[in-house]
This record gives sequence, C-alpha cells and structure tokens, in this order.
Amino acid sequence: MSAQKGKDLLLKVKPDPLQGFITVAGMRSRRVTFNAQSVDVTDFESTGRWRQLLAGAGLQRVSIAGSGIFKDTESDQQIQSLFFAAAIVDWLVVFPDFGDLSGPFQIVSLEYGGEHGGEMTFEMTLESAGAMAFTAAA
Repeated sequence: MSAQKGKDLLLKVKPDPLQGFITVAGMRSRRVTFNAQSVDVTDFESTGRWRQLLAGAGLQRVSIAGSGIFKDTESDQQIQSLFFAAAIVDWLVVFPDFGDLSGPFQIVSLEYGGEHGGEMTFEMTLESAGAMAFTAAA
C-alpha cells in the first residue's frame, strides 16, 4: 500500500437507520485508536515469573477523535443533536485503500473554539458502544 492523503480518511454518521451515511463536513484532522485491555493470569507457578495473559479476554474498544470547522448545516446539526441526546448511532470510518470500520459510537466530547480573527472550530471524541465490523478494501 502506498502513502495515502489524510483528507481521504473519512468519518461518516448514520443518524437515522432509514437513511444512508452522511460525511461529517469540515473535518481537518481525524485519529482512530484501537485498544485491547489485557487480563493478567500470572501466578507463582508461571515460568520464570514471566507475566501471562489470557487470550481472548478483556475489553476491546475504538476511540475516534477529530477536529475541523463547521461548514455543512446538515451534518453540523446532526452532530450537535446526537451529542445532546447522548445518542448511540452507527458511524463509518473509511480508510483509503485499507477498508471500512463501522459500528455504534457515542459522541463523548464536543468542544468549540475560535480566534477573534479566524474561523470557529470544533473538536469531538467518539467511543465505541458495541461490536465493530471491518471490511477490507477490494
């Protein structure tokens, strides 16, 4: 896989199950973090007292963080209403030439900022709220 443009990493939301995904407009940066919690099962009989982990145990989660500018009224209003409703809806992350990650997320942080001589910006963080699905690019 060759180098990819950061702008091609897309974040999409499906606020209504009867409608399709809409791209979150004005995103300038996005970061996706995968985490897996380990379960330590080391005991006094562990070989050489090396830590042992229990495979397939623990929690897995995905965090998505991003920032940008609001410029599309539809997606701006959707983000705000989803946050204030503490809604859990389907989101889609499109990784160019890699694949798509989809599943339920909740917006857990929404921040606004702006400089006197500049544009209004936002930052948001999403946390996974269920099973994730990954579809590899064809």
